[in-house]
This record gives sequence, structure tokens and C-alpha cells, in this order.
Amino acid sequence: MTKRTGTAAPVLTTRALNRAFLDRQLLLRRSGMSAADAVEHLVGLHAQLPKVPYYALRARLADFRPEELSDLLASRRTVRIALQRSTLHMVTARDCLALRPLLQDVQERRFRASFRKRAEGVDLARLAEVSFGLLEERPLTFSELGAALAELWPAHDRLALSMAARALLALVQVPPRGLWGQGGLARHTTVEQWLGEAPGEPSAEDLEAMLERCLAAFGPASAGDMQIWSGLTGLREVVDRMRPRLRTFRDEHGTELFDVPDGPLPDPETPAPVRFLPEFDNLFLSHRDRTRVIADAFRARTWKGNQAFSVFLADGFIRGVWRIEKERRGAAAVLVAEPFEPLSRAEHEGVEEEGAHLLDFAAPGAVHEVRVTGSGR
Repeated sequence: MTKRTGTAAPVLTTRALNRAFLDRQLLLRRSGMSAADAVEHLVGLHAQLPKVPYYALRARLADFRPEELSDLLASRRTVRIALQRSTLHMVTARDCLALRPLLQDVQERRFRASFRKRAEGVDLARLAEVSFGLLEERPLTFSELGAALAELWPAHDRLALSMAARALLALVQVPPRGLWGQGGLARHTTVEQWLGEAPGEPSAEDLEAMLERCLAAFGPASAGDMQIWSGLTGLREVVDRMRPRLRTFRDEHGTELFDVPDGPLPDPETPAPVRFLPEFDNLFLSHRDRTRVIADAFRARTWKGNQAFSVFLADGFIRGVWRIEKERRGAAAVLVAEPFEPLSRAEHEGVEEEGAHLLDFAAPGAVHEVRVTGSGR
């Protein structure tokens, strides 16, 4: 619920934030949006692994067909490019051109943190120029690009050289990588070559517009949340400039939250269906305080090293992990759901029902089984 404390900003409970977030993420009910509209509404889909965007939209859209998203990628209406947090995202071509300049500093900071010492002494302006020419000729893997750059800088680490190019240039990952049902090496070319247009120059107005879109899809959110979502720093001053046109709230810990004027705030008791989400979904990567979607006690169980697990939602919160196991050379597919805590009977049934639908999507033609382990039913 929303609480009011005198003249102070209204307080949103964790459950109120959860339902607002799910609504904006198209997870309270499946949307009739097209795949392209959903990708744009969500300000991109995390795409570190090729199948992640497909499973993300399958959870959010009614009658979603993976071929629809695959066709968008093949026709260059969507692209895969490093954006928020310097991680690979699938975005529309329009958003690629608009967002990449705003997130340039994110790419460069990641390079400096991980590779700068290994590229010490390299003329980065020259490296960017050479890399641009190489990638305009044909798409290359980072290994191929690093080998080509090492001909000019033989004393330097090849991976560091290719990562410098990744940070300095707007590079898209080209199909067939990322197409549904197909494979391929991760090859890259320039945005200019792939889309026939260069990203524009960033402006303060463009940055504010991006943050408003963040709030529309991930809000209400704090300035710190917006920094986590984007990977940018120093956003408090930007958000303060935006304050006159934003709503303000506080969470139960007193943190100030911002929101667009028309952001939906559903009743906290709105039922939330079971949903299966892929690893690295932006739902659980985009806030400093993630208790709106997962209890702190369970966070460590969604990761192992650098590997994220696929998760499922029950009553709106992350309540367990899941995986699909193929058996008998793909003739059988078993969805294994592992709850973090006992599920109610209704939740258990919801996991079984939604899991069966997911298997229809992921393994058509196979014999299906859903196993819910240790649910406490």
C-alpha cells in the first residue's frame, strides 16, 4: 500500500513497488504489444546470451512467436550492442543510435577498470581509427580483431586491444548470432556500416529523456537505482533538474524515489501470476535495492560466480530457479523448478502450469515433464 506521513512524500511499501514494477515490466499480465514495441518500451532486453531476449519476451507478451523477434534482428530493425552497464542488449535500431552516445562513458570506464594497464602506451585514437577501418571491411570476432591489431601493437595483449575498440567504437554484433534456432560466432561491425547512420551527439535533454524512460519501465526508482540500471555515475544532479516534472515518493527505508507523472501504481494486492524469466533478465539487475523483487536472503542463490541462473516469480517475487534438461537425445525435455522456500498449493500449481507452457515454447515436439523439487506442498 501507499502510506502518507503528513506533508512528506507518500511512502510506497515493498509490495506496492513490486506491483508497480511488474506492471511496467509487462509481468502482471501479458501484453498485446508487438515485439518491437516491447523492446522499445523496456529500453532494451539483456542479451548476453543469444536466447535470453526470446525468453524475456515470451514471459511478457501474449502469443509471442520467437520468429517475430528473430526477423527484427535479421532485418536490422533491432541490434545487439553493448549499452547499459556495458553489457550486451538487444534494442531497436532507433534506440541504438539514441542510447549508445549517452552510455559512452560506461563503456570507457569498464575498459579502464579491466584492461587499461594491459594497453598502456597504445595510441587509442589511432587504434579506434584502424579498428573502424577493419570492421567496415567485414565483421570480425574480437579474437580476429585483436590479432589484426596486434600486427601494429605486437607487444600488447590482444584481448585488451579488441576491448579498447569495443569501448571506443559503437559496435553491433551481427547475425546469425542471436537468431532463433541458429548459431554463429560473435562477430562485430560498426553501427555506421550496419545501420547506414552514425550515432548522434549526446545532449542533456537526451539524457533526461532516457532516464524518464527508465522510470516508465523500472520505476518508481531512486537516483541510485537509475545509476545501477544505466551504469552511469553522477546522476543526482540530473535527476534534481528533472524534479519539477516528476512525482516523488519514499520507500519504507526512507529512500527518495522518482517517477513519471503517468506511471501506473496498481493495488498492492493485485494478483501476480507465475512467470519464468531467463538468466540476466533486467528485472533483477536494475536496482540498487532489489528487495522489490527478491528477498535479500535469496539473492546469493540466483548466482554462482559470474553465472546467473534462470528464475521464476510467484506472487510477484523471485522464489526459485529453473532449468530445462534434455533427455534421450532431445526426445524428452524436463523443466526442473527449485523453489527457495515452500510454495503454497496455488503457487505450486501455477509453476506446473506455466512450466508446461514454457516447455511447449522451448522444446516443441518433445515429451514434456515439469518437476518441482522440495516445494513443501
